[in-house]
Amino acid sequence: MATLVSFHAHPDDECIACGGVIRKAHEDGHRVVLVVATRGELGEIPEGFLDDGEELWQRRVVETQASADILGVDRVEFLGYTDSGMMGEPTNDQPGTFWTADVEEAAAKLAAILREENADVLTVYDDHGGYGHPDHIQVHRVGMRAAELAGTPRVYQATINRDRAQAGRAERGDVEMPDLADDFGTPESEITCAVDVTKYADQKRAAMRAHASQISEQSFFLALPDEAFRFTFGTEWFIREGQGPGITETDIMAGLS
Repeated sequence: MATLVSFHAHPDDECIACGGVIRKAHEDGHRVVLVVATRGELGEIPEGFLDDGEELWQRRVVETQASADILGVDRVEFLGYTDSGMMGEPTNDQPGTFWTADVEEAAAKLAAILREENADVLTVYDDHGGYGHPDHIQVHRVGMRAAELAGTPRVYQATINRDRAQAGRAERGDVEMPDLADDFGTPESEITCAVDVTKYADQKRAAMRAHASQISEQSFFLALPDEAFRFTFGTEWFIREGQGPGITETDIMAGLS
């Protein structure tokens, strides 16, 4: 049995970016640890969604555990930073946000978990956080440094296949697809690992549904027809330094037992 640690910025990121590889690792008999930098305090919710006296972060912690249970996660940890909000917002620079965290200090916290778990594989995000969110960029910086400190042998940078996403947007005229900025994701030519997770699409979608405060039934994620969902979320894409050019891996846990 090997150990996968999947590091994310906010609750719900885990199922969107890595839900398939997490579930696959679980079903293949590996240990899975989910680490989340923040509790997603700045997420948007409908009026009246929370119970009286309930804070959003409390609900999102409960949702994260529900998602983790669906995906087969063995341990969930939060690093204790607060949500920084979207890039350019005044909240970015408030004390305690993940964006303002000292990289060495945050990396030491994550490295302690990596050492404790004797992690074989770590997932983070690409160097621009997929779409430029400050907390996602910080996941890359902190995660890469933590792997150095802990000596974690494999680090995969979760990303979005920009070419496939743009092709899907052009083809899916029957589905409202989000606008894609030019810096959204990564060109396929720079991606080194593609994992087919269509087998786990039902669990991945159920994990998304567990984050009801953020992902409504009317959202892009859940409103997609099954075929379109499998096309959009049925492959998870990664960059691993030292691999390539081109896609040379199809399983982030390959060869580990």
